[in-house]
Amino acid sequence: MNATANDKKLVAPKVFSRVLVGVDGSEESREAARQAATLAEGQVTLLAVYDIASALVGGTGFGVPAYYDEEIQRESATAAVQQARQDVEAQDPTLKVAKGAVARGVAWDALIDEAERAEDTLIAFGSHGRGRMAGIVMGSVATELIHKAPCSVLVARKRSDAFPHKIVVGIDGSPQSLAAYAVAKRLAEKFETELVPVLAHGGKQVEGHLVDQVVGHHREELPDEPVTALVAASADADLLVVGSRGLHGVKALGSVSERVAHRARCSVLIVREPGSQRDRSST
Repeated sequence: MNATANDKKLVAPKVFSRVLVGVDGSEESREAARQAATLAEGQVTLLAVYDIASALVGGTGFGVPAYYDEEIQRESATAAVQQARQDVEAQDPTLKVAKGAVARGVAWDALIDEAERAEDTLIAFGSHGRGRMAGIVMGSVATELIHKAPCSVLVARKRSDAFPHKIVVGIDGSPQSLAAYAVAKRLAEKFETELVPVLAHGGKQVEGHLVDQVVGHHREELPDEPVTALVAASADADLLVVGSRGLHGVKALGSVSERVAHRARCSVLIVREPGSQRDRSST
């Protein structure tokens, strides 16, 4: 990977030591659990959240629709955790998986609460394919967690048989992109896989001298703006790594990491220092 002397000085943030996975029984969430287990370097916790709509109806049992029956929802959430646990253990029987948990409430709030309580370093969840604008208007799990999670985030999409077989990382010389590069490089070395840094010239001014010092000439340079360049580069990869600037409110609507996470063709890892995102008052 043509590493320079300087990039060895980079310190990768602790992203994989305590991993929380949101599961709901879907194939997308099961894929998230499998990918999280592959990347994890410590404990993996599985959390299923069922919706609070059942509390508004206030009933269980005969005559109550399944989607309003709290007991059925709780049982379904428990089954989702058990299935995800089986997937993870089948993939790596030695992996330490904490006891799965079930919570009632809004999915992203429950995941954020648990991540803050346990000081998790990564929240993983599956992409259900909802578009970015729909996520902003309706409040998709991906949109909410990308904006508000207190740690790094993995948006999982269907992988190749050998995950990860190719890692792409966006780099522009900013501290956030250098942290993302350090994590991507560490993963590439661990899994002995291809690493492709991508430098996009069509957006804000890049810190070219810093990129040269850290990455050297081993990179792809594209004339497009960052989102277009990274989405294109994701087409033949299975993991795209980007840094997060921690934007809030209206500014967050222009976030490169958020737009890339919704549009990429592969899984996206958004690297964020633990505890860097606490404000939940805005999207």
